Amino acid sequence: MLVLLAFIIVFHITSAALLFVATIDNAWWVGSDFFADVWRICINDTNCTEIGDKFVGYPTMQAVQATMILSTILCCIAFLIFLLQLFRLKQGERFVLTSIIQLLSCLSVLIAASIYTDQRQELHKQNQGLYDQISDGTYGYSFILAWVAFAFTFISGLMYLILRKRK
Repeated sequence: MLVLLAFIIVFHITSAALLFVATIDNAWWVGSDFFADVWRICINDTNCTEIGDKFVGYPTMQAVQATMILSTILCCIAFLIFLLQLFRLKQGERFVLTSIIQLLSCLSVLIAASIYTDQRQELHKQNQGLYDQISDGTYGYSFILAWVAFAFTFISGLMYLILRKRK
């Protein structure tokens, strides 16, 4: 049982770390000499432009930013609630609250990555001044980590739903 508990804790911490990296790091759209994410667009590591009010489609990027931040926060809250429930639940009860919060985190990262996947091309077309040099890039590792974090949070949410507290 102790091995299972250690695995669940490590799995949850890994999920949170993936969410932090995917949210913070600047590599959602990359190329040979540029990288862009939901916060800024950088060319040659020196010329960085923050995505702000003048960015066409800024509300779309704000939705991605907000849902990624929400996902990270919910994942951390779920971990704290899991630790609390670990000591407070009676024997045989399920970690339902932790599961619900972790599945909400999963839903949030799904929404963020889906919005970015769907709207990326349109955002690049609408902001030619910023994206004219970076239109031939590919999805970066932060974007991929967001999808991996989706899978991890989904799996851990299901694990918490199935898991019962034992002695």
